[in-house]
Amino acid sequence: MSKYVTVKENREFALAYRRGKSCVSPVLVTYVIKAKGDTPRFGITTGKKVGNAVKRSRARRVIRASYYQLFDRIKPGHIIIFVARGKTPHVKSQVVCKAMRQHLKTLGILSDRSGGQNNEKGTAGVN
Repeated sequence: MSKYVTVKENREFALAYRRGKSCVSPVLVTYVIKAKGDTPRFGITTGKKVGNAVKRSRARRVIRASYYQLFDRIKPGHIIIFVARGKTPHVKSQVVCKAMRQHLKTLGILSDRSGGQNNEKGTAGVN
């Protein structure tokens, strides 16, 4: 079994949209809600406004890669939904990772364990 657990049911997405806390940036929207379980679960939404199928796939890939980088620092027992925005497929992955890190920190589910100097070095020149 994979250590990354995804959200697949519409009712879980709807619950996160309705009752979860949210954080917004130009490249990403993040919803978080407390849930049962010992591992965080995540889902990704990319609407038609993001672009054609190629752009939507790129947006999902970039969001997934950023989540995998931060996974070890995320506190267990949460459902996290990421919504791609129109700019998501057009920016570098470091921008999405930086936005995701800031969202998760603001929402209080990212632990303070630093990922080392390499994590911060990769996003130093990004605005």
